[in-house]
Amino acid sequence: MREILDWLVGFDTVSSKPNMALMAYVKDLLEAAGIAVTLVPDATGGKANLYASTGPEGVGGVMLSGHTDVVPVEGQAWTKAPFALTEEGGRYYGRGTTDMKGFVACAVAAMVEAARRPLRVPLHLALSYDEEVGCMGVRSLIDLLAQAPVRPRFCIVGEPTGMQVATGHKGKVALRATCTGREGHSALAPLALNALHLAADFLGAVRRLQAEVAATGLRDGDYDVPYTTIHVGKMAGGVQVNIVPNQTVLDFEIRSLAGEDVAGLITRLEAEAEAIVAPVRAEFPEAAIRVERQWDYPGLGTPSDAAVVNFVKGLTGANGTIKVAYGTEGGLFDQRLGIPTVICGPGSMAQGHKPDEYVSVEQLGLCQAMLSRLIDRLEAGI
Repeated sequence: MREILDWLVGFDTVSSKPNMALMAYVKDLLEAAGIAVTLVPDATGGKANLYASTGPEGVGGVMLSGHTDVVPVEGQAWTKAPFALTEEGGRYYGRGTTDMKGFVACAVAAMVEAARRPLRVPLHLALSYDEEVGCMGVRSLIDLLAQAPVRPRFCIVGEPTGMQVATGHKGKVALRATCTGREGHSALAPLALNALHLAADFLGAVRRLQAEVAATGLRDGDYDVPYTTIHVGKMAGGVQVNIVPNQTVLDFEIRSLAGEDVAGLITRLEAEAEAIVAPVRAEFPEAAIRVERQWDYPGLGTPSDAAVVNFVKGLTGANGTIKVAYGTEGGLFDQRLGIPTVICGPGSMAQGHKPDEYVSVEQLGLCQAMLSRLIDRLEAGI
């Protein structure tokens, strides 16, 4: 595992870059152990998903899932080389060690070990790209699995949970509001229509809706933030101060609880947008605020008494379950393929996306122990 993690961290797989070198390394390693491997490349050929299986065919088995892309390091004050593994003070440092190459290294090592054993139930490995930019890459792998005659019985997504068993996370939809006004000289600003002002009014509508949802909407106390959140993350518009801008773009998101009427929330914001521009449209017929859906992924809501939950709790020794604030590919496996899914992996997301990201040696040891017990169960026939 240590050697595999060293290699994985050494590949700079920031989402904007190819991951094929990493996938080729994993493919060669698995195939040398006699494991069947399929790569699912993207249209450019620079990125790919990987799916591997060992053990008997025609049986569902257990799938280990992880993503291979990482977030950028630019603008962060790293004191250690981000794309080289550093072991120090009981920790492994490097970009992706927590999110989530630590788990991937454990999972690849487990596949190699499982290939040496007389499994009665198969073990599968699913590795994806572009998870960090909206769970985009895994969708072609899901299309492949949808055509398979037999799908995995259970899925374990190894995002960092401190090796606790997580049964849920919120869904997310990313949206964009494009605000169109009319440009003009700032000396005659009242004769133009400032798109930044339209955007500010729309942002106010988003905040009012968020306040309403927080006060009166659905609640789930298992989350740190127990309600659906609506958040504006980016607003861009204008060229220079003496020009009234004619366009401004807001990027925002909705992270929703299970059961939330997300379509209804979007419809309300579209109505707010129309209410903002309607009074000025007679003078400025081009005035508009257009709300568009960019991408989304579903939430995960596995029942706490589901068979997959009890199975993974038996592997970890856990008594209870948690839910996590961040999104994963788990909801796609669950909702698109009907594979019961939990999240359980080493480390804490509190260390993810930060300079000097690390995962502890202890956490990786606990993950290895869980996967060792998993292999024992697969050999015994579960």
